[in-house]
Amino acid sequence: MAYELYYWDGIQGRGEFVRLALEEAGADYIDITRQSGRGRGTGAMIDIMESDSEPHIPFAPPFLKDGDLIIPHVANILFYLGPKLGLAPEDEGLRHVVNGLQLTVTDFVAEAHDTHHPIDMSLYYEDQKQEAKARSAAFIRDRIPKFLGYFERVLRHNPKGAKHMVGDALTYVDLSLFQVIAGLTYAFPKAMTKRKAEYPALLALHGAVAKRPNIARYLASPRRLAFNEEGIFRHYPELDGVE
Repeated sequence: MAYELYYWDGIQGRGEFVRLALEEAGADYIDITRQSGRGRGTGAMIDIMESDSEPHIPFAPPFLKDGDLIIPHVANILFYLGPKLGLAPEDEGLRHVVNGLQLTVTDFVAEAHDTHHPIDMSLYYEDQKQEAKARSAAFIRDRIPKFLGYFERVLRHNPKGAKHMVGDALTYVDLSLFQVIAGLTYAFPKAMTKRKAEYPALLALHGAVAKRPNIARYLASPRRLAFNEEGIFRHYPELDGVE
């Protein structure tokens, strides 16, 4: 039975972290809101979230259905999928290390989102533009080096070598960091160009993931939506390089 992925149509967003794992593994999955027909589309996702009968209601997308089981939250989904897709270490302890890194990615992604919506998610970006400039300046100055510096050190300290974050084989957190680098480069091209020399191992990881056969095919396909100003990583020129 195919996995069912539920996330908002038209954007990569947080769903992309799950999508990359499914694509890398060549897993059979259905991107529900991008499909039409009975039990498909955004309406099908909303029906689950607003259900009066579903015993395990997800708060928000993304969530994954595997048969009758519903798993919410990116890190939780990937912790579940990792062993099934061959994208997690065999050692149970290291699986928790990978999960901890993925949770740190979750924190970083939330801060990236808040650069353009620092006050209220229900307000338009244009309604909080000045505050977004201040938030972005702090993000570029302090938070990008804080997080990327940490991930760079983890990668370099891997006893099995700096090709992967944990162990000697690809895990889902490698794929997630590919997406983080891609998203930050889209949102803050000037800032990332200025800082890229500080993170050679991460940039090498990004390049290696992009060349993996399944990922390369996915990136070249219509299934990989372009970054846009509706998602998490948004490019507003006035927010780039304002440290």
